[in-house]
Amino acid sequence: MKNKKLTLSAFLIALGTLTGHLVYIPIGVAKAFPVQHLINILSAVLLGPAYAVLNAFVISLLRNMLGVGSLLAFPGSMIGAFLAGVLYKRFKHKLWAAAGELFGTGILGAAAAYPIAHFLMGSSTALFFFVIPFSLSAAGGVLIAYLFLKAVENADNLNFIDELN
Repeated sequence: MKNKKLTLSAFLIALGTLTGHLVYIPIGVAKAFPVQHLINILSAVLLGPAYAVLNAFVISLLRNMLGVGSLLAFPGSMIGAFLAGVLYKRFKHKLWAAAGELFGTGILGAAAAYPIAHFLMGSSTALFFFVIPFSLSAAGGVLIAYLFLKAVENADNLNFIDELN
């Protein structure tokens, strides 16, 4: 079972890293990356909170090392992944994972991005400047993830999820 989780984790990290330069929306010093939010929710639901946070961190790190990400990816993606994973683990419903990702990234991650933007990136943005772009980015990924998980559920192929958990 651990090998299956590691393999899926590696696949999601590769997917997030490879699509980093293909699917993003530049918003000032930030880059909206809906695929990251999709991956956060899939990681939260399929692998749990620890893997979700680790996947978000590694994707953010690799994207930054490759020059296709920004430092703002760390707080947004990791906080959203953590909250999605914790809420899914507690309530066992994909809507809670979606809510956790949306609130964790859109509100908490956006607020946590402010000191990084201000002190490390020299941006003079206001404290809540990132709330709208982070929330819009998260909303796109949340919608895609929810529809994907719903399609898998309707196809009655969730037995592989049970094997992972």
